[in-house]
Amino acid sequence: SVAQNSRPFRVAIVGSGPAGFYTAYRLLTKIQDAVVDMYEQLPVPFGLVRYGVAPDHPEVKNCQEKFTEVATSPRFNFIGNVALGSQLPLSALKPHYDAIVFAYGASKDKELGIPGEEAIRYVHSARAFVGWYNGLPEYRDLAPDLSAGENAVIVGQGNVALDVARILLTDVDVLRTTDISEYALEALAKSRIKRVRVVGRRGPMQAAFTIKEVREMLQLPSVSFDPIPRGLLPPEPVITSLPRPQKRLIQLLTKGSSTHPDEATKSWSLDFFLSPRSLHWSSQFPYHLSHVQFTRNELDPSDPFSPGAKTTPLALSNGLPAWVNIPANIFFRSIGYKSSSLPGFGDLGIRFNDHRGIIPNDGFGRVTSSAQPVKESSTPDGSLSSPLPGLYCAGWVKRGPTGVIASTMTDAFAIADIIAADWKARSSVGDSRISFLNSSTGGSTGLGWEGVRPEAENRGLSPTSWRDWELIDAAERERGRQKGKPRDKFSRVEEMLQFAE
Repeated sequence: SVAQNSRPFRVAIVGSGPAGFYTAYRLLTKIQDAVVDMYEQLPVPFGLVRYGVAPDHPEVKNCQEKFTEVATSPRFNFIGNVALGSQLPLSALKPHYDAIVFAYGASKDKELGIPGEEAIRYVHSARAFVGWYNGLPEYRDLAPDLSAGENAVIVGQGNVALDVARILLTDVDVLRTTDISEYALEALAKSRIKRVRVVGRRGPMQAAFTIKEVREMLQLPSVSFDPIPRGLLPPEPVITSLPRPQKRLIQLLTKGSSTHPDEATKSWSLDFFLSPRSLHWSSQFPYHLSHVQFTRNELDPSDPFSPGAKTTPLALSNGLPAWVNIPANIFFRSIGYKSSSLPGFGDLGIRFNDHRGIIPNDGFGRVTSSAQPVKESSTPDGSLSSPLPGLYCAGWVKRGPTGVIASTMTDAFAIADIIAADWKARSSVGDSRISFLNSSTGGSTGLGWEGVRPEAENRGLSPTSWRDWELIDAAERERGRQKGKPRDKFSRVEEMLQFAE
């Protein structure tokens, strides 16, 4: 076993968002001889912290300082501008690492599956819109038309939906001081949107947004909030008995906004108990959205105030479903993100769970395959499965797209601890057959990126390093300084690579 430990422990982390960086941080702390190679398909790091956090919430991006500290370790390598699976096969990595951690988050969004949703104009996912105003290259050319009319409808009542609403309603001059992309500012300056409806299929007690986000919306200057009909809110005795966070949220919604509708130039509302049914186009202006038809819902009367309450469509006295039309010139769906599998998972024996959008794992983050005989059955959910040696997952691709950066951190730390324990068990016993780590015939070469690089070069890839990112970062900050904002991001990969060279 001495020979085995005479080289560093080599880990590849796929994805450079919070899940990836927190896993790297913990591994480098726990295993003194660990060397971490982080792969990212964009030339720049930070994933959803850079491209998902609202530009007017800079404090949420503070974790980037911690990540930058991690990246300065001599035992850390950043390999950007490499799409694993499509540009570089995963099978090229497997022989050279003791462990591979998939932490690449959720790159798709859930769909409603209603007629009209596939329209190219006036219908957008919140994910695409957020990526667009944050300068994500994939959505650089989204070009949402915000000048077609005054009504925006957002389906979904989580914090991302409120981010979209806030960006649409905030004074453009306020946004100019943030790192929002310049082309988004131009489009928002021409926006005609005056009314934003944030629609959910259940009631106020089941909405997913948090107090901080709602309060911020209610305090927007010159923006009024439509009072929620009293009958939709729980009665006073129920409110008093609620846990503190829920109670505060309901009280906040009851109180509403201090801006009177007469003083407001724009308005917003939370509309409850509505499920989208179909999108409809203008008879006057073909290709222009005119309204969305919603089915009305009612909550299960036995437990209407529980967070998990179920809804059923509301039926009229004649037995037909009740429905309502809501005017819309632009429509956003914000019903959650979804991870997708990487090309080449099959070669590693990974059977991606498309339905849940996760990599099958034992609940601790060890990737499992139901195709193998059972060797290890103590999983948190009691299911029988066996780990695929050397493969782990963290973050949204492990547990589904829920939770904030703090919960991702806790999860990533736990996974790093599992990997450290697996490594320790292997080093002390020295028998690779009982290990969770990569023990394919003869184990890993331990070369890491040095072993993979020749393959990347053969394929004509030009990876970016952390030093390249520092050059891009400095250029973005300088561009921002000239415009009085924290940074002005490059929104095209070609522009980034120009500065990296």
